Amino acid sequence: MLKTIGGVKIQKNHHLSCHCGAVVISLYVPNGLESPTYCDCSLCRRKGAMIGHVTLDNLKIIQGQEALTRYQFNTLTAKHYFCKHCGVYTHHQRRSDPNQFGFNMGCLDGVNPFELKQVPVHDGVNHPADQ
Repeated sequence: MLKTIGGVKIQKNHHLSCHCGAVVISLYVPNGLESPTYCDCSLCRRKGAMIGHVTLDNLKIIQGQEALTRYQFNTLTAKHYFCKHCGVYTHHQRRSDPNQFGFNMGCLDGVNPFELKQVPVHDGVNHPADQ
């Protein structure tokens, strides 16, 4: 059974987009939206996005590759992507698992992630790579 968020059933193939629509991404989520989280690292605290996760091969940029800009900090492992036109964070290659992309659940077309309750927080402040 796939999860339903805000009355919208998340299909196995779903789209997300930035605010201005320049960037459109296709996600393959065969089990729905599993284990959404928040992260409390210095960047994620500031952007406040609820994050979903997929393997690298399950996220495809279908429009707007040229509109994306990348931001890296600290260990330079994670790669955070933003639309250079509207500034919205769309996705990132994760530091805790570089074989996955995290994506901004607020960018999912037709979905209001605030309707999810009790989303856990990933401890990005005390990351093992910083020890």
